[in-house]
Amino acid sequence: MNSSTMENKKFNINLFIQILQKEYKKWEAPVITLMSNKGASPFKILVSTILSLRTKDEVTSKAAVRLFKIAQTPREILDLDENILKKLIYPVGFYHTKTKRLRQISKILIQDYDEIVPDEIDELLKLPGVGRKTANLVLIEGYKKNAICVDTHVHRISNRIGYVKTKTPDKTEFALRKKLPEKYWKTYNEILVAFGQVICRPVSPFCSKCPVFPMCFKKNIKTSR
Repeated sequence: MNSSTMENKKFNINLFIQILQKEYKKWEAPVITLMSNKGASPFKILVSTILSLRTKDEVTSKAAVRLFKIAQTPREILDLDENILKKLIYPVGFYHTKTKRLRQISKILIQDYDEIVPDEIDELLKLPGVGRKTANLVLIEGYKKNAICVDTHVHRISNRIGYVKTKTPDKTEFALRKKLPEKYWKTYNEILVAFGQVICRPVSPFCSKCPVFPMCFKKNIKTSR
């Protein structure tokens, strides 16, 4: 199919997600989803999501296990010596900053929220270091609410396949809120993150074994495998 034909063709998001839902069983779910499936509290989801920023899932998972063996609530985290907390979460990316963030968040949750993580995005965004990606993921995985979490995978792939045309993750989120059927909101991030880690890589994606290759508009792909 040539590029002009592709441009005039409407992207079939239903078929795209149906195909990936079947393939998803072969891939490993993102670490936060795995934790949610095991019954992690909203606070554990929030903490783990903060740990996961700029960090590989394997490192995040091990750090979260170490931390939650010692502290599982805002008060328990705040009671930890800062250096001990730092050692528990090392070597997650930016662990010095994340140590301070976790202590700040724990203090605010104790003082202002009775140690309960807010279940509204506007309140979550008031917490230091919590952006829209983190807030939406807490709503989805911590509270099972309908939200759209856009990380680098979701932003890249949504544009690459031609479903949206946006410049930033935040703009992708708002574009998806208008366009993506609500029944897919909770699972869109989960599926696309796994897809992005295994097949639709940032650089040189595995187009030769991509199950949705015929549908993809292949935007901004310079090389592929």
